[in-house]
Amino acid sequence: MVTISRTVEQKTNYHGFPKPGELIEMTGTHALEASDRAILNLLYQHAHDSGNLLEPSAEWEIPLATVRQAFSKHESSDRLRDSLTRLMSVKVNVAYVADDADGSEGPEQRVVITGLFDFFDVSAKELAKRATLRYGLPRKLAPILGGSGRWGRIKAEVVCSMTSKYAIGLYELIQLRANMERSVETFPIDRFRELLGVPPGTYARGDNFQRKVLDPAVLEVNGLSDMSLQIELERLHSRAPINAVTVAWWRKSGEEFRAAMQERRRTWKRSLGGKQRSIAI
Repeated sequence: MVTISRTVEQKTNYHGFPKPGELIEMTGTHALEASDRAILNLLYQHAHDSGNLLEPSAEWEIPLATVRQAFSKHESSDRLRDSLTRLMSVKVNVAYVADDADGSEGPEQRVVITGLFDFFDVSAKELAKRATLRYGLPRKLAPILGGSGRWGRIKAEVVCSMTSKYAIGLYELIQLRANMERSVETFPIDRFRELLGVPPGTYARGDNFQRKVLDPAVLEVNGLSDMSLQIELERLHSRAPINAVTVAWWRKSGEEFRAAMQERRRTWKRSLGGKQRSIAI
């Protein structure tokens, strides 16, 4: 019998925190901005590292100063409120496998439509030194996270350094696949757009999709993460619309890895207004 390790049992380490594949590949995130996705990762890591992620009534508290790191050097309360409002209002589709209750029919593929958080409770004086954010997760997500056996290790300093929300989405997709035997995968274009959070009906032309979505995403993933990738757009013929996207990835080493580390430090230091700071959650 093969025992599958659960995501919730993994520990955060040098390579990042273990984000469940179900959350990495959820769809419906197109309303979120880059800073929203960075905050989402910070809060889910904080909940994971607490050790009580699966408790139905669990609540968590995190310093607002930590949350603001997703906004780089900007200290705007309005921006933070706007981001939290988007994170509360968005509805996502999370695909998962549910075990059959009596075991007669085997596992079933299901999709839960849910919010990302149950509530946010913010200090009234948001810029005070002791200001915090309290939050909880939706009840339906706990069993999905508890049963997850696929994860990608996500580094908070990487996502907080990225300015493109598509770069964050692409980085997470690659991290989910980083340890797979194969290092090339082809995605149908509609599925790829959903996974990256591209709004429906936008960047429909191939050149716009390349310029506005892919180029910035690939640039930041290659420049800031521990992985490198190449993307090829697939068409049935030269004038046909894009029908698929092929992604190839590999882990950096040597000079390529050191260059990414240096660029990440420069970007992070620049975003903090010249002050070096680590992310502690």
